[in-house]
Amino acid sequence: IINMKKAGLLIILLSAVFAACYYDKDELINPTDLNCNTENVSYSGTVVPLLQANGCLGCHSGGAPSGNISLSGYAAVKTVALNGKLHGAINHTPGFSPMPQGGNKMSACAIQQIKAWIDAGSIDN
Repeated sequence: IINMKKAGLLIILLSAVFAACYYDKDELINPTDLNCNTENVSYSGTVVPLLQANGCLGCHSGGAPSGNISLSGYAAVKTVALNGKLHGAINHTPGFSPMPQGGNKMSACAIQQIKAWIDAGSIDN
């Protein structure tokens, strides 16, 4: 009976030690670029150039956009921005198709700028 108590105590102590070692710092999982300007973002001056520079329009424009997701024009981009697909895809969030497909994520700053535009209401500016 004493050995059972010691074993139970040991299990509790080990559980506490492992729980204390858990490290899930948001800044490491979702890094932020402190030099990234997220204050003055706009659709035409920020979002469109980022989508162009990262090759998004090569697959997601024209008559038959990839995945049936068009990024041609403000209305189409706003739709995927408001339903969460744009940020989920470029941020490689679980549950979304990571974009670009088979490629690296956009820079942390680009993702932050697009997120800032979305959070500001996805305004046509």
